Amino acid sequence: MEEAKINKIKNIRPETLEFIILYNQLRGKAFNGNAELAEILGFNSPSSITEIIKSRQNIDPEKLRIFKEYFKDFFEGHKPAVVEKKAEAKIFEGIPMYEVTATASGVEVYNDLNDAAPVGYMNFPGIEECDFALPVWGHSMYPYLENGCWVALKIIHDKKILPGEVYYIEWGDYRMYKRLLIGDSDDEVIAHSDNTTEMIGNRLKYAPFVIKKSEIKKLCLVKDIHKKHNH
Repeated sequence: MEEAKINKIKNIRPETLEFIILYNQLRGKAFNGNAELAEILGFNSPSSITEIIKSRQNIDPEKLRIFKEYFKDFFEGHKPAVVEKKAEAKIFEGIPMYEVTATASGVEVYNDLNDAAPVGYMNFPGIEECDFALPVWGHSMYPYLENGCWVALKIIHDKKILPGEVYYIEWGDYRMYKRLLIGDSDDEVIAHSDNTTEMIGNRLKYAPFVIKKSEIKKLCLVKDIHKKHNH
C-alpha cells in the first residue's frame, strides 16, 4: 500500500503541481470557493477541483492555461495600475457566508467548505479581520453557540491554539466547533463541548475527546457570534 502511494505521487504532472500552488495563493483573493472556480474553468462539478487539490488528480493542461489567463492580474509581481486603483476604491462588503449543512442527522460534521458558494456576506463593526462565516448546527456547544446562529471565523494559519477558546476545526473527515483545552502531552488537545447536561444513560452525550495537533487541517478562531432572533 505504501508503495502504491509513492507511485501515485510520482505520477503527478508538473502542471498539476503548478495549479495546486497557484490555487492556494489565489483562493480567497481571486475566487471564494470551488463552485465559483469550477464555473470559470468549465468543470461540471466543484468536486472535480477538490479531486485535483486533495487527491492529486492530474489537471488538463488546457484548464491550467484558462486558469492562468483568467487570473493573470492576481499573480505576485503583476499588479497593473488599473487593478491598484480598483482595490483602493473597493469598499469592504463583508466576509463570505457559507451555508454548509451537517452530513448526517444528529452528527455535527459539515460538508466540504471548498465545494460551497457564498450565500451572502456578513458585515458589521469588529469582523473586518475575519475570513468567513459559518452557521452552527447541533447543540454540543450550547449555550455558547446556539443551533442556527452564525459565527465569524478567523483562520489561524500558524495553528497556535489558545487553551480555553472556541474554534472551528477540520481534522480527518470531521468538521465541528469545539472548545480546545490543553492535553496530557504537547502534541494533543482536548476537544471539549460546553453542553454538559445532555446524557445518554449515565454518559455525556457530548463527551470530550483527544485530538492530535498534527491531525488538525484547518483551525479557525471564533471571533464573533450573530445569534438568531426569537420571534
